[in-house]
Amino acid sequence: MKYRLLGRTGVWVSEISLGTMTFGGETHPVWGSLGALGQEDVDRLVGTALDAGINFIDTADFYSDGESEELLGQSLKQRRQDVVLATKLYSPTGAGPNHNGLSRLHVMRALEHSLRRLRTDYIDLYQIHQFDHLTPIEETLSALDDAVRQGKVRYIGCANLAAWQISQALGISAKHNQAGFVSAQVYYSLLGRDIERELVPMAEAQGVGLTVWSPLAGGFLSGKVTRDGVTDAGSRHAAGYEFPPIDRERGHDVLDVVRAVAARHGVSPARVSLAWLLAQRAVTSVIVGARKAEQLVDNMAATELTLTEQDLAELDAVSALPTAYPNWIQEMFAPTRVPQQGGRATPNVA
Repeated sequence: MKYRLLGRTGVWVSEISLGTMTFGGETHPVWGSLGALGQEDVDRLVGTALDAGINFIDTADFYSDGESEELLGQSLKQRRQDVVLATKLYSPTGAGPNHNGLSRLHVMRALEHSLRRLRTDYIDLYQIHQFDHLTPIEETLSALDDAVRQGKVRYIGCANLAAWQISQALGISAKHNQAGFVSAQVYYSLLGRDIERELVPMAEAQGVGLTVWSPLAGGFLSGKVTRDGVTDAGSRHAAGYEFPPIDRERGHDVLDVVRAVAARHGVSPARVSLAWLLAQRAVTSVIVGARKAEQLVDNMAATELTLTEQDLAELDAVSALPTAYPNWIQEMFAPTRVPQQGGRATPNVA
């Protein structure tokens, strides 16, 4: 396993991290379709991951109504020190009106519940799962900073925020000498490259680590979905659960190229899709979820796959998004040569 620094923390995390959305939820109408793994299967997956060098595991209090954290906590009882443990808060954890969001009340309550379920006295990376439009960000950041100062949280991060929201939060934290976001968890895949427009430039400029969820676009890029149907009856696509949303026609065009690259290397389409993400310099760690140990082993092998320039060029070309404003006009006027003294650069305009 290879490791990368998490933002500017000095903490090394594995390039592949273990996601836990498949843990628990056997009787739940949504979580049950994602895996519904019990303790024995969870222990096997966690053991396989740690033995292979994965040291970064991500969960959330929302997953399987808290059962994911409980199962993970049980698995880590003897190996807690081997793991950079991350969890998230925001989504409903109860029926009451204050059992969600990012108010100080809910942050403090959710943290205590996560610590209990995970059987630990501290969380390495505590992340807000969404942006709360009702709670001032100053209140949330203050509560998170208190958790850091109390020793219950080592670092804080965020997930699914816009670049401007993260930048605003970083500015507020710096102004008040508070702990700031060290990472952002984002959706990124060959079928979802939207973050390249704003989030990637922001992260690189601010030193924010990027951890990637759903790198296979909900399993679509595993190659188990064809134009004729779903070949894996146990997949979420077969169950009718398609998240994140994708353009299927465009997806099949991308998958055709992924399969061609995979054939050149003699590996699975999933491994190629993950290796492409690891070739993106802004990416810190790619979160993979699995139902079976062999699936996890194949995903982890992506760290050993080096795509050629031809591979990357073909994958980039078929999956590229149109350049959005104002990026296209900035590119138009980007200098093509260094100006002479007293002059101006030549703009890139035909």
